[in-house]
Amino acid sequence: MQRSTQVAITAAVVGMGGVGKSELALQYAREHLRTYPGGVCFLAANDFAVDLVRFARRLFFPNVSLEDFSLAEQVAYCWQHWAEGEVLLVIDDVTDYGQVKPYLPEPTRFKVLMTTRRQLGKPVQLLRLDVLDEVAALDLLKFLTDVARIEGELEDAKQLCRRLGYLPLALELVGRYLSDSQRCSLPLKVMLSRLEAKGLRHTSLEEAKSEMTAERGVRAAFELSWEALNDNFKAQQLGCFLSLFALAAIPWVLVEFAAPEEEAEELEDARVALEELHLLQAAGEEIYLLHQLIREFFREKLEGFAQADEMKHAFAAVMVAEAKKIPQQPTLELIESLKPAIPHLEELASQLTNWLSDEDLIMLFTGLGLFYQGQGFYQLAEPWLEKCTEVAKSLLSADHPDVATSLNNLALLYYSQGRYSDAKPLWKQALGINKRSLPYNHPRLALSLNNLAALYYSQGCYSKAEPLYQKALYILRHSLPYNHPQLAVSLNNLAAVYKSLGQYRRAKYLLLRALVIDCRSLPKDHPQLALHLNNLAELYKSLGQNENVESLYLQAIEINHRSLPPNHPQLNLPLNNLAYFYKSQGDYGKAKLLYQKALKINRRSLPRDHPEIAIDLNNLAELYRAQGDYSKAKLLYQKALKISRRSLPRDHPQLATHLNNLALLYYSQGDYGKVEPLLLQALEIFQRSLPENHPDIVGTWQNLALFWVSAISEGRASLEQLRDHPLGAQLWAQIQVLEQES
Repeated sequence: MQRSTQVAITAAVVGMGGVGKSELALQYAREHLRTYPGGVCFLAANDFAVDLVRFARRLFFPNVSLEDFSLAEQVAYCWQHWAEGEVLLVIDDVTDYGQVKPYLPEPTRFKVLMTTRRQLGKPVQLLRLDVLDEVAALDLLKFLTDVARIEGELEDAKQLCRRLGYLPLALELVGRYLSDSQRCSLPLKVMLSRLEAKGLRHTSLEEAKSEMTAERGVRAAFELSWEALNDNFKAQQLGCFLSLFALAAIPWVLVEFAAPEEEAEELEDARVALEELHLLQAAGEEIYLLHQLIREFFREKLEGFAQADEMKHAFAAVMVAEAKKIPQQPTLELIESLKPAIPHLEELASQLTNWLSDEDLIMLFTGLGLFYQGQGFYQLAEPWLEKCTEVAKSLLSADHPDVATSLNNLALLYYSQGRYSDAKPLWKQALGINKRSLPYNHPRLALSLNNLAALYYSQGCYSKAEPLYQKALYILRHSLPYNHPQLAVSLNNLAAVYKSLGQYRRAKYLLLRALVIDCRSLPKDHPQLALHLNNLAELYKSLGQNENVESLYLQAIEINHRSLPPNHPQLNLPLNNLAYFYKSQGDYGKAKLLYQKALKINRRSLPRDHPEIAIDLNNLAELYRAQGDYSKAKLLYQKALKISRRSLPRDHPQLATHLNNLALLYYSQGDYGKVEPLLLQALEIFQRSLPENHPDIVGTWQNLALFWVSAISEGRASLEQLRDHPLGAQLWAQIQVLEQES
């Protein structure tokens, strides 16, 4: 206002109703009275010209008659006979600039400040007024009520500001309501609950106080903008439809999907009309926002529309179509493309489920669960998948395949969290349902078999896992195309069993077949391809064929980084394995960085007692032991063992591995009394859970034999003690094998 000297239309304060445009203009006028010796004139835009003439005649020429002049001539006469000096003219709440423009003064000593809800073009300079930030909103509440009260209930005060969308009018109304002598002790938490219950119809928001600049309550302020759309039914309809979306950024493409293609231009015009009145805000390219209280206002209006049910059905259909796009393992690219729709899917799932069919309801909950599970956000996925199972059981027959699918998905989530005891009964239920309700060669039956087999495999029960994996593979071979990605998954799973059983040639054959299918059927950056490349590298490492191991791990890591979120647990598998490879090559620096990175990812994405975290700790401990840093290694081994004991069955091979490794550490430290008891515990677990000639069993026998050889050679034990040992004969046989090999 101070810089401009040549233009009459200096500025317009523009913004949504209740944002404080009139208050800002009034405060400016009061603080700059001396800047304008010719006076300050504050008039409402409605009947602006008539009120201006009445004002000027009373002050400057009370005895002059203007009845014979037209209204435009009367206004011009006023400008010509105004008091000397700079003049500020404030025109409040301009709804139609065309009605005001003919009466504005020439660009001389007059400066004009308007307030408006509409977007005005040049030559008007716009000052866009937004809602308050949190600090300013709290300051306003403190000013209107009591500083100690707001600071004493600070979190509730912040929530109250958020609930009111930081809108100055709403904050002032509620602040004055709370400052009333009858309510000065009303807890803010109670006020919040009342606002939640009644919304815009709460007494505090209904009417402005006499001491306020504003003359209307919040709904009445919004009503003015609504009335400005009385000739634009499409814009009113669009506002009501947008109120069905969550209080989050709304991708315009979702709105377009709900409308017939031939109405695209009308929809665009309706959106522009809402933007012009600041009922809708652009928040990026083709992204829009509704203010919280505007959304409530539109939601009220929606219930009075004859087309309300039709709009709710359209919204539900658009959101379900988005949910159907979410696969079991979404890629990073797909996650990013779906992310803007997720708050609106959650809004539908929590508020508008009556507008969904049974099938769509299950699909909605499943999609939300898979979206979070696919990123490793298991705690966010759990309530949606549990709700899905609950809804499926209540709506469908006990043997319906969709009930089995919901059980499968929830069990998979529990499995990913290491909650094997929770997953197992669900997978057994799902398998039973699928056996009763589906043909013997249906792919869903194969999925149930595969999932239960995976559970047995994770628990080290390879003899139970193998036949289930084989049966699943048989079904998929006879029910899917020969290059289907699910067939590759089944081949990979069976290969993992054979590798664990030491049957490397069979494992290699299956893994190579799986990779051929992956390359033919999947995008080059798909996480499944990364997983299978990692597994092939593991197999080559077991075979001692190290030439291609590093490159396969690096390929897997690169694919995962391009396709998965930054903290997804699947990132860890090739990181850990490559780190182990570097450690075996003596490159401890590279190994340590990878181990630490893997541990950091898992700690961010998994429960603190997850078995995978125990594996990460064990791996890092192994590295420290190899470097001779026994104190760090011991601490990590003990932590890993503690987690595994809490999270795994007592006969799980992973528990035995940790016991074996801790025993070797004690041996390296010379703490010999602790070595054999741990090795014997490990051996007992391995023998209960693994086949007779499994490499882990053989390795533990060798460790025991070496322990006795060193003890005898160093004089810590005698041959007589070995002969008297309960396992003496077996240990002596193992020692002879070691001598022959050496």
